[in-house]
Amino acid sequence: MKTNTWIDALRDLRVMPVIQIENANDAVPLAKVLVENGLPAAEITFRTQAAAQAIANIRAAYPEITLCAGTVLTPEQADAAIAAGADFVVSPGFNPTTVKYCLDNDIKIIPGVNNPSQVEQALEMGVQAMKFFPAEASGGISMLKSLTGPYGNIQLMPTGGVKPTNLMDYLAISQVFACGGTWIAPTAAIAANDWQSIATNVRETCKLLDQSPNQSQS
Repeated sequence: MKTNTWIDALRDLRVMPVIQIENANDAVPLAKVLVENGLPAAEITFRTQAAAQAIANIRAAYPEITLCAGTVLTPEQADAAIAAGADFVVSPGFNPTTVKYCLDNDIKIIPGVNNPSQVEQALEMGVQAMKFFPAEASGGISMLKSLTGPYGNIQLMPTGGVKPTNLMDYLAISQVFACGGTWIAPTAAIAANDWQSIATNVRETCKLLDQSPNQSQS
C-alpha cells in the first residue's frame, strides 16, 4: 500500500469494517475473509472482553492488516489496544482525558465528534482526524456539510447508519477520508461462522467502491 501516513492508509481503504467479536477464536478466520476478499482492515470494538485477544490474534496472523481498536473509552483501554497490536484507537465521543493521554503517549487516536463544540475541542488539542458518530442520527450528510464549511482543515470518518445505499454520498464529501462499515461483518454472522455471507458483503462493498475514483489520488 503506497501511503505516507496512517490516515492515508484509511483514505486508500475508504471503508473500515467495524466489528464486534464475542469469541477471540473467530478473529483470524474473519481477518482471512477480509484480506482475501479485498478489504484488509478491521476495527475491533472494545464492547466485549474478547477485543484485546482478538486484536492480538489478528496481528499475529496478518501483520500487514490495518488494525485498530474501536469504542475505546479510557486510557487503560487505549494501552491494552496498542499492547495487543492495534495501529491506532477510535473513540465514540470526545473525552479530553483519554485524548490527551493518547497524544501524550504517542498513541494515534480518532476521537468521536458530532457538533461544532467538540470539533473545536479536538482542534484545540491538535487533532484533525475525527470520527463523525453517530452519523445518521446526528444529521447525516447535511450535518457533515455544515461542519466541514467552517472547519476546512478537519478530516472525518462517519460511522453509524452508514450503509451501501448511502456510502458513496458520504465518500463524495472531500473531507471524509473513510467510513465505518458496520454492515460488513455483523456480530450474528461472525458468531455463526457464516464467512460466506461476510465475504459477499466485502466483495459487494469493494465493487461499489470501484465504481468511483479513489479520493486519495486527488
